[in-house]
Amino acid sequence: MPAALPYPFTPKTLVIDGQRMSYLDEGQGPAIVMVHGNPTWSFFYRRLVLALRDRFRVIVPDHIGCGLSDKPQDYPYTLARHTENLTRLIERLDLGRVSLVVHDWGGAIGLGFAGQRPEMIRSLLILNTAAFPAARLPWSIALCRLPGLGALLVRGLNLFSLGAIHLAAQRKLPAPVARGFLLPYDSWRNRVAVHAFVRDIPRHPGHPSWPVLCEVERNLARLVHLPMLILWGGKDFCFNDYFYHEWCRRFPQARRRYFPAAGHYLLEDAGAEIEPLVREFFLEHGG
Repeated sequence: MPAALPYPFTPKTLVIDGQRMSYLDEGQGPAIVMVHGNPTWSFFYRRLVLALRDRFRVIVPDHIGCGLSDKPQDYPYTLARHTENLTRLIERLDLGRVSLVVHDWGGAIGLGFAGQRPEMIRSLLILNTAAFPAARLPWSIALCRLPGLGALLVRGLNLFSLGAIHLAAQRKLPAPVARGFLLPYDSWRNRVAVHAFVRDIPRHPGHPSWPVLCEVERNLARLVHLPMLILWGGKDFCFNDYFYHEWCRRFPQARRRYFPAAGHYLLEDAGAEIEPLVREFFLEHGG
């Protein structure tokens, strides 16, 4: 790990079906599990970990294929498998009831687990994500799904990860932060899951992950009684205000805070405002 990288942690490892899953395990107390999306990794949550680890045990896995985890080339990088891996990590660590933080693809993965095991969830923090089918798909992501061309763009030229550096944050990321986001995805081989995540976006009922995502959506009704905080970046090029309003409609009891100047990487754009809100919420509802 480069010394200049703002990631002052020593990850741990869990082996799942022969593959090493890297994860952060910081602090002591009630457990908070943070679930990242694509093309990020546990690095995305680094500031929240530092803000919470004095009062909580903060667990942040890197999905298989992402971050510092193994990146097998022949692996079922699907919504169902990522959800299963998250479930096995939480069960193996014997965390009891947990609070969940989800962002991007982490929404479908984390809430997939939560909907199956609502008795294990204390509270939920929602950050620019979805856990239900939607018709909207940005053209830049659609382009990365095209056969042949998509692999060239995502795995060959690294345009998905590079594009996120410029499009997902409204403020220019400091060079060490930009390097941190890109660090695990430095070769064709190491971008295998980044491409697989893009291809696994279910767009129609014939897609293998469509019924899985529909089950995640159905199970959201099992979570409506839980304390929820929705924090939303208003300049998200992918998860726009349609998704924000869907969350508000489905969970009208949720606390919410909208950041009109923040983008998809809202923790980078509005972290100084967000961190105390998150800390206050989990001190009240985190156990």
